Amino acid sequence: MSDYIIRATAANDGIRAFAITSRQMVEFARKNHNTSPVVTAALGRMLSAGAMMGVMMKGEDDMLTLQIQGSGPMKGITVTADSKGNVKGFPNVPDVMLPPNAQGKLDVGGAIDVGILRVIRDMGLKDPYVGTCELKTGEIAEDLTYYFATSEQIPSSVGLGVLMNKDNTVAEAGGFIIQLMPFTDDKAIDKLEENIRNLKPVTTYLSEGKSPEDILGIVLEGLGVEILEKYDTAFRCDCSVERVERSLMSLSMDDINSIIEDDKPVEVKCQFCNKAYNFTIDDIKKLRGIK
Repeated sequence: MSDYIIRATAANDGIRAFAITSRQMVEFARKNHNTSPVVTAALGRMLSAGAMMGVMMKGEDDMLTLQIQGSGPMKGITVTADSKGNVKGFPNVPDVMLPPNAQGKLDVGGAIDVGILRVIRDMGLKDPYVGTCELKTGEIAEDLTYYFATSEQIPSSVGLGVLMNKDNTVAEAGGFIIQLMPFTDDKAIDKLEENIRNLKPVTTYLSEGKSPEDILGIVLEGLGVEILEKYDTAFRCDCSVERVERSLMSLSMDDINSIIEDDKPVEVKCQFCNKAYNFTIDDIKKLRGIK
């Protein structure tokens, strides 16, 4: 199943909902960053959330950035997404290894620990919107639920999951975001809360072959769910030789001279996708007009 996102409404437009299947993008990220299982789980949850939050934006050029800064050994994660379903991201420390948590699951909360969650929306205005909240669990879904309630005053339920194979590749990944509108009927809220209490983990449904449409059908059972749109989604990085060259051009002459004196080829890696760009000393000289 290719990765995609669906957008839906329920309860006479009193509820808006998003769901994603994201195994391919998370596996791509795992390979490129060579992440350990617990880091793959954390990064995968963030990529899934970022992709769904990205398509919530309306502007063609709108950009979303999700950042976690934690006191745990992983230190943090950064993910960016656009409104078209493209997402990219990286962990600060990719090779963290931890024993399972008390439930026998990958200890994402332990890898991140306490810290802050920051959401940055760049919608082409003079200043981007920045919302920040404390991490409550480090498990990401619960922290985003808390963020929506406190920073955006939108009662929400967020479910995210990444299931690993025994060879540490990604078996399943996905999630959902459910949000209540100000006029949502009380009976609809009660029914939604009942449904959420009885939910299995997202990856259980995906392992059973259920699609994002099926998952929203379960979460919103009895609430008249209506699927509105489907978006392709993928890990796509927009790095390029030209961008890296502009970065090198921005270095001070002292830094450039130090590189030239070193007389060794320069390798620059994209932080988001880990792609390597290589430059000879002659390339560096040519960029800066040095003969």
